[in-house]
Amino acid sequence: MNQQETRSDKGFTLVELLIVIVILGILATVTVFAVRGITSKAKDNSCAAEQRTIETAIEAYYADHQADASTVANLVGDSAYLKQNPFVQGTGGSKHFNITFGAGAPVLSAGSCALSTTGS
Repeated sequence: MNQQETRSDKGFTLVELLIVIVILGILATVTVFAVRGITSKAKDNSCAAEQRTIETAIEAYYADHQADASTVANLVGDSAYLKQNPFVQGTGGSKHFNITFGAGAPVLSAGSCALSTTGS
């Protein structure tokens, strides 16, 4: 009987297992960075969509009343231009958008929901 016939152990060597672990690590790293970029883009797109919705509400108010909205209350609540106040929705009371009422049309600017131009 030679040594080859008596050896019945079948399995993976340490080198083979290490290669598989390294490949899985590389795939996990690539996946994490890909998902991170997607969520950042989704957040920016959501912010831009919310901004367009507010701008549309301001324009609809003007079309209905032939006057500019003078307060946030004109846009929110029973008037149904906006269902909730987007200017105070953020966590900890931070504002997503800032709006300035005064002479002329209301001016909308980004608050904590500032659009990212860096993609991060």
